[in-house]
Amino acid sequence: MTTDETTVAETGRDFIREIVKSDLDSGRAKSVVTRFPPEPNGYLHIGHAKSICLNFGIAKEFGGRCHLRFDDTNPTKEEQEYIDAIERDVRWLGFDWGQHLYHASDYFEQLYSWAEDLIRAGKAYVDDQSPHDMRVNRGTLTEPGKNSPFRDRGVEENLDFFRRMRAGEFPNGARVLRAKIDMASGNINLRDPVMYRILHATHPRTGTQWKIYPSYDYAHGQSDAIEHITHSVCTLEFEDHRPLYDWFIANLNVPSRPHQYEFARLNLTYTVLSKRVLTELVRDGHVGGWDDPRMPTLAGLRRRGVPPEAIRDFVKRIGVAKANSVVDVGMFDFSVREVLNKKAMRRMAVLRPLKIVIENYPEGQVEELDAINHPDDPAAGVRKIKFSRELYIEQDDFMENPPKKFFRLSPGAEVRLRYAYFVTCREVVKNAKGEVTELRCSYDQATRGGNAPDGRKVKATIHWVSAAHSVSAEVRIYNPLFMQPNPSGENFTADLNPNSLEALVGSRLEPALADAHIEQPVQFERQGYFCLDRDSKPSVLVFSRTIGLRNTWAKEKATG
Repeated sequence: MTTDETTVAETGRDFIREIVKSDLDSGRAKSVVTRFPPEPNGYLHIGHAKSICLNFGIAKEFGGRCHLRFDDTNPTKEEQEYIDAIERDVRWLGFDWGQHLYHASDYFEQLYSWAEDLIRAGKAYVDDQSPHDMRVNRGTLTEPGKNSPFRDRGVEENLDFFRRMRAGEFPNGARVLRAKIDMASGNINLRDPVMYRILHATHPRTGTQWKIYPSYDYAHGQSDAIEHITHSVCTLEFEDHRPLYDWFIANLNVPSRPHQYEFARLNLTYTVLSKRVLTELVRDGHVGGWDDPRMPTLAGLRRRGVPPEAIRDFVKRIGVAKANSVVDVGMFDFSVREVLNKKAMRRMAVLRPLKIVIENYPEGQVEELDAINHPDDPAAGVRKIKFSRELYIEQDDFMENPPKKFFRLSPGAEVRLRYAYFVTCREVVKNAKGEVTELRCSYDQATRGGNAPDGRKVKATIHWVSAAHSVSAEVRIYNPLFMQPNPSGENFTADLNPNSLEALVGSRLEPALADAHIEQPVQFERQGYFCLDRDSKPSVLVFSRTIGLRNTWAKEKATG
């Protein structure tokens, strides 16, 4: 499917699209220009995917264009690593900005010039208050703020101080430039917001050229205007900032008049999408990095084996709403399973091996059996798997004293080995600690292929690998990073799941998996969907579980 076909297939109707359509029909907009404007102070997460799909999707659907713009106005938190990662993740998700890659830092000179225009118009001033005094004098939700004692400075004095701020004459925090709006406004964002602050820091793109940097609220709307954005789509937390967005547009000689529209951000159960929390998880070593497969970052999901089309499908399913809500992570898991079930080849892997010896199978004999690669795709063909006297099965597929409804292997019980034979457990071998180390079994030669000529049935089919022909691997089982459905953003460490990662060393896989590729999905039969991890080496294979065949973790937690 081409990119165009993918976009068309994934579009739907929502209130943002209805606004866009209405604007085009009425002539308010002659074409559609949207943008995805991340701050490069961390990696993108699943919440950003909703905005990416919406902005790029709308542009494609209505024959417009979508810009990728980095709102890089805070050099103390921005790094080239984040810029590179964001570009990589947007492309991986299936979108391309073409020639339309921009940065707020591209507009620093123009933004500065417009700030001087506001000073000349008596609508901005340099404030010498300390950060503490500014905070106190800003007021509260129920009490108006107080005018700064520097609010009535003359134009020339303000211009002088502002130019000296730019020249680097003052230390960090000594002065700020504020818009002069209304300290008694019911909207705190209009109480003389900061436009510029002094920051002696190295910017990833402009180096040390600038000693002052525009605030996000000031730079964002003007960058939209410079780029002739027609529909500035953002999440609901910016709704109270819209009057300020509009104030700057109305009071500056900008080349276009963009409009801001808000939609509900994505909230997922068992997930924290706060960039502050994600940064702390990485910084404090709770995870192995931004691309740790337990992280909700696009890099983490990609490394875990989540396909980009599953993310796009999930975004389409949840839709675009006006009110915030929490989406059950099971909806995301459903989309992942739906995609992987269609594309993942089937293989057999024994994660916790238990050896069985088929005593009546000839020693030294090896035979090849046919195994299908995908049950719903005949074109995927079959592969050959080797069968021998010594095999591995899952420890969980055997119980010495089974309960009534346990139908897998137990003393005297007969089961089917997938694609192979019926086997019966005859003897249990234990070590000095009383632990089961080996099973002695017999097989029925007449059941080759998995069916008995006499028509007898077995109640269980289990997977296996040949001991001599399997390969060893480490298999990483990932569970949700948080134990609570709605983890605390403030005390998130208390909600961390101590069992979010289980590394199984010595798992045994069928040899075809030695040729797996990173990000190539595979289903371990009866286990789940997995992919080769980048930690793999030719001598040590490492597979990560993308997702189980069903949500057993939630069931275990509920009963635990």
